[in-house]
Amino acid sequence: MTYQVAEITHRVVSSPGGRIHLAEQGAGPLVLLVHGFPESWYSWRNQLPALAAAGYRAVAIDVRGYGRSSKPAAVDAYRMLDLVEDNVAVVDALGEESAVIIGHDWGATIAANSALIKPEVFRAVGLLSVPYTPRGGPRPSDVFAQMGGGEEFYVSYFQQGRAEAEIEPDVRGWLAGFYAALSADTMPAPGAPDPHFVSRAGMLRDRFPAGRLPAWLSEGDLDVYAGEFERTGATGALNRYRNMDRDWEDLAAFDGAPITQPSLFIGGSLDASTTWLADAIKAYPVTLPGLVSSHVLDGCGHWIQQERPDEVNRLLTDWLASLPA
Repeated sequence: MTYQVAEITHRVVSSPGGRIHLAEQGAGPLVLLVHGFPESWYSWRNQLPALAAAGYRAVAIDVRGYGRSSKPAAVDAYRMLDLVEDNVAVVDALGEESAVIIGHDWGATIAANSALIKPEVFRAVGLLSVPYTPRGGPRPSDVFAQMGGGEEFYVSYFQQGRAEAEIEPDVRGWLAGFYAALSADTMPAPGAPDPHFVSRAGMLRDRFPAGRLPAWLSEGDLDVYAGEFERTGATGALNRYRNMDRDWEDLAAFDGAPITQPSLFIGGSLDASTTWLADAIKAYPVTLPGLVSSHVLDGCGHWIQQERPDEVNRLLTDWLASLPA
């Protein structure tokens, strides 16, 4: 089924960082949708009408630093605690006391921490692509520096200004390649150089597939994404990666803490976020004791709600219907 982007209301609400842009559709219990990198509210274009049709007030935000939301200049303005407060501010600005929060990619981590830190506001949490991993272990930057041997892990690469120098001269081409690299139908074949790593003195895009878009991404969709990043630049989005050590320090009180609200996980079997973190999924009985259901979609890549919108919409609406009123 194809859902058209129609009857969506756009507005901007106040937040601690300035303003948050949101797209809203439907009426009923609030469901807050949080995107990942490098996306925008538009990554939920297939979920907004489906959730609205199921009787929910579906709201997709532009995360701080993206789209039409504020983009503070300070790097440390993108720490996890600030993004959680943005989500709380959105719920309050919409006149609600609580919400179900659902996130994809970085949005899944933001959603998980929102539920962990503000359980009185976020009554349930859905995680797409990136499993919940409680805070703990060594400093993140030390872990990433040890990955890849003679190559550089993409997170370490994104933490540096070299990333903007690669992305911003050709935003549309870079996004097309990045989306294709992590999509089931266009990702590099097994055994090919891994696009999650950068060769020394190389660029991430050196390993992107070229020549065709994944089936889920039309030229028009790519125009939407590219237009936003051409206008805003990439720094606000990349600053999320540049705060991982600060988050590790800020969240020390939550070391090893479980999320106890009703939860949902959906991953893709071909997504490195799912396969690399398989142990985190196995740990869900301890880390997500309120887990209602967990699904790994066979043959699906990273952009899960865009690659498999009908299946994801069914799983989301079934889960939402199971939650206490």
